[in-house]
This record gives sequence, structure tokens and C-alpha cells, in this order.
Amino acid sequence: MARGRISRLSVRDIRFPTSLGGHGSDAMHTDPDYSAAYVILETDAEDGLKGYGITFTLGRGTEVVVCAVNALAHHVLNRDVGDIVGDFRGFYRQLTSDGQLRWIGPEKGVVHLATAAVLNAVWDLWAKQEGKPLWKLLVDMDPRRLLSCIDFRYITDVLTEEEAHEILQRGQVGKRERGARETPDVDEHHVSTEEQMLTEGYPAYTTSCAWLGYPDATLQQLCSEALKDGWTRFKVKVGADLQDDIRRCRLIRNMIGPEKTLMMDANQRWDVPEAVEWMARLAEFRPLWIEEPTSPDDILGHAAISKALAPLGIGVATGEQCHNRVIFKQLLQAKALQFLQIDSCRLGSVNENLAVLLMAKKFDVPVCPHAGGVGLCELVQHLIIFDFISVSASLKDRMCEYVDHLHEHFKYPVRIKEASYMPPKDAGYSTEMKEESVKKHQYPDGEVWKKLLGAQGD
Repeated sequence: MARGRISRLSVRDIRFPTSLGGHGSDAMHTDPDYSAAYVILETDAEDGLKGYGITFTLGRGTEVVVCAVNALAHHVLNRDVGDIVGDFRGFYRQLTSDGQLRWIGPEKGVVHLATAAVLNAVWDLWAKQEGKPLWKLLVDMDPRRLLSCIDFRYITDVLTEEEAHEILQRGQVGKRERGARETPDVDEHHVSTEEQMLTEGYPAYTTSCAWLGYPDATLQQLCSEALKDGWTRFKVKVGADLQDDIRRCRLIRNMIGPEKTLMMDANQRWDVPEAVEWMARLAEFRPLWIEEPTSPDDILGHAAISKALAPLGIGVATGEQCHNRVIFKQLLQAKALQFLQIDSCRLGSVNENLAVLLMAKKFDVPVCPHAGGVGLCELVQHLIIFDFISVSASLKDRMCEYVDHLHEHFKYPVRIKEASYMPPKDAGYSTEMKEESVKKHQYPDGEVWKKLLGAQGD
């Protein structure tokens, strides 16, 4: 099919100010304006389709990501979309290996965030042209075609393309022939992994109840409402004050009871010894994991924490701020995590996330994606649904984060049913925002920001 040439790339700085409420803070990021660099691709095709891509930011600095997107634009403009997706590995490598921009990366930081936004827009456009939601585009793709989207450079010492092909081939056989339910009473009712997702959805956990800074009354109210809505998995932010953490964790554990799942997230707050000591004090609340206990770059530090906490039954989860597939490779090699958290905008879009999902399968480590922010839930649901159907076929110790805010700004918001992500049905990557929201929240000229900045000036 004729896909057209990319005739225009535009990028906008979209920010949702903290002062309007509804934003969570943690031990390290105390004043976030949840934001996004928002990329729009247009083509000369007559179908009128556009590709929308985002990368999540926290306010200041979004303008730097916008500059990086514009610096990458010459790799995209006037390119035939068919040529791009026909050699997606080559296109990915072109963006990530720009001879000059690579110097301020490589495959990390602002340039990689910008790369994710551009590539997310390409994937959205491709899926729309195929008339499929992104997860379905991936599920239906021939394994060789899928692998041609992945750059295996730097990871072949742990995962070769042939090994990845074997994993996908096993998934091809299994996704239509086996039931993936793990409850004994339904073993006789075999359904395909895809049918299971369409019927039951992918299990989620909530982070909306227990951000730092919430007064106890708010925490109790939100937790009570979540329990009524059927949530069974809860995450609490920790790391600012130990005694406060003990009090809040006790309050939450008492509310949710002993059987429901509790996780903790320190957002990189601690040194390694401090992480071990702090979590030893919180072990009585039986957390499934401690997330980002230390610097996301400290692979051996995570390994040491994992080893120290294992006797307490506490796992380590990390990945949402890992630069690239190489960091994930080393975390897996070092047995430094028990739960792997991909991010749809920190890594190089779908292409690099596919590489990490396949490595996680080889190492038999469950993937529990990071979400929330601006559009992260909308994007990552596609990746985790694909992972279940075509790669892992398991829900053991697996769940996807959900944060209940900012979805109203998206044209195709996530659908949660009985605490599970229901597979999107609309074509694309669910990245398109409502134009009214974009205009109102564009920084600094949108209506919301004109009012706020004007008030500050007064």
C-alpha cells in the first residue's frame, strides 16, 4: 500500500501545571508539572492520517527535548513511510547513531527521549495505516518482520536474533493453542492468550492512593475508594522520612488487609546501605518489591540490594529510568532485579522495548511496566498486552502500573475494567491528544499558562 512521504514534523511543549492539582510527587521529584514533548507527523498521502508521539517530562527541560526533536527532524522529513517501516532497524539506528548528536547521547538522555517521541509517532502512523491498534499490529506481525525492527547491537552476548526468533516462534504456536490461565478451576476451558486479553484484560496495580505529601485522610479516602472499585494491588511512595513511611505503610496495610499486594517505590532516594537498612525496617509490611531503591545507573548496587533483601522476601524492581537496552542487559546479567519495569518513552520507543521484553523472557524475569505520567498508561498497555500474547504467556507476578490522572486529555484513553487494562480497539498507539487540551496547555502560550504566568508576573 502507498504510505506517503513525511511532509511535516511539528513538536509542541505541553505542560499540566502542579498548581491545578491531581499530580503525584515522590521523594525525589517534589514539584512536577506533568508534561510531554508532543510530536505530530503528517504525510502527503491522501488518507489524511497523522502520527502522534510523546515522551514524558516533568516541566522544566521539556523545551530541551523539543529542541532535540527538531535536531532529529532532518532524518524524518521527506522519508517514505514504507521505506522506514520496511527497514525499521536501519531507521532506528540512523536516529540513534547520528554522527554528531550521538556525542551528547549515545542512546541516553535528552536525545534518546526525543528519539522515543519521534519513533512513537511513526509507530502510531504505521498502526493507523494498517487499521489496527499497536498491540494487534505487533501480535499479527511475522516474527522475522518483528525482529527486523530491533537493533540487536550491544546485546548479542545475551540474546541473538536467532534466539529471539525461537522465543517468538514458540509464542506463535502457543498463543492460539494453549490456555494461559493459572487457576485450576478453569483449566478445562482453554482459550488463546489473545482471547484471554480481550475478555479479561491485563492486571493492573494502582499508584494513585499513596503519593508522598498526601494527608492521612486523603490516603484513607483514596484507598477506600480503590478497594470498593476492586483494586487488589497497591503501591506506596517511600523514602523521604522513615518514621513517616512506617506510619503510612502500616495505615495502608491495615486498610487493604494481609492478602492484598503492596509494593514500595523510593524513586532513587537512597545509597545502597541506606536502602538495605530502610527496607529492613519496612519489611514487616510485606512489600512484594522495592522500586528504584538507588541510582538507576548503579547495576552492582541494585545487585547488592537484591541479595541483601532476598532473605526478607522483598524483590527489587527497576527500569523506568534505565537509559537503554544495554543497562537492562546488565541488570539481568547481574541478577540485580526481580521485576523489570519498561517505560514506553524512556527507551527508544517500541523498537527498543521489544528487545528488552525478549531479554526478560530469556532470563525468566517478569515485566511490570512503569506507567502514569502523561500518556504512559495509554502507550505501555500495548506493549504489555503484546508481551503476554506473543512472548511470556504468563501472568505470574506480573502487573502493569496504573495512575488515574490526565487520561481525559487523550482521544483514546485507557479503559480499566475490574482493575485490569482492556485491550485498545482503536487503530494506532493511543498517543493522540485532544486538540483542545493541547492548545490550552501548550507552554508558554496556551490559555492555562498565560493565566498562570500572568498571575506570577503580577
